[in-house]
Amino acid sequence: MIARSLRTLLTSLIDYAGLFPPASLPLDRAIANYDAYRRGEYAWALGRFVVPFARVSEIPREFPLSVVVARDELQQLDSSIDTIETKAANQADLAAIAGVAGGRTVYVETADPDLVEGLASYGFRAKIRTGGLTKDAFPAVERIARFMRECAGEAVPFKATAGLHHPIRCAKPLTYEANAPIGTMNGFVNLFMAAALIGAADEEILLEENPRAFSFDDEHASWHRHAATTELLERVRREFAISFGSCSFEEPIADLKELGWL
Repeated sequence: MIARSLRTLLTSLIDYAGLFPPASLPLDRAIANYDAYRRGEYAWALGRFVVPFARVSEIPREFPLSVVVARDELQQLDSSIDTIETKAANQADLAAIAGVAGGRTVYVETADPDLVEGLASYGFRAKIRTGGLTKDAFPAVERIARFMRECAGEAVPFKATAGLHHPIRCAKPLTYEANAPIGTMNGFVNLFMAAALIGAADEEILLEENPRAFSFDDEHASWHRHAATTELLERVRREFAISFGSCSFEEPIADLKELGWL
């Protein structure tokens, strides 16, 4: 049986982004996968279907979507789209997004942590890119930790994307191609436990590579001597650390099962 704290940590955690690299699946296969996952044993860990704006009309209406929108597409949004992901480089970009937000849930990806205060003023959420297809696409843990602290300080919820296929930080191939480069990938358990224990040992938790350093029971989730209650985890997941996008749903689940956590 899954520990209650672990189930709380994982519930609706993985937004399925099978259309995006490195999977880059054809649309029909990504749709079939998501439909199977939402009916499967681990449907409770599944979040939204991530789709580029140009393909929205092709997605089954019953799928909960998170729509990736470019700047030049913002004016084309209609009322059926309630959650978007976009980018901003400066305050002017934020103002432009605010002009079309219309009460939607808006995640804004930015490389500038100083814009987090601006996100708060508009009621936007933040998005951080935690990896990619090359080693240099993975930010330093210090940058990730600073981002989370900035978000916590401004009460800005966030999601993450890219490079989080595995629960615990580890060295793995960065793509699914033969002879893919090997790189150190961030762990999604590391990230969301660091968010739950923000201010305690952020960078050390993000750097942890030993799964035995984490433990879960019905009342607490712990990293070494630092613990978060299940009730705190539920609040953190609802109000602060929302989800992460992954082009694979099966890989994270398989890794969790291999660890004996599922």
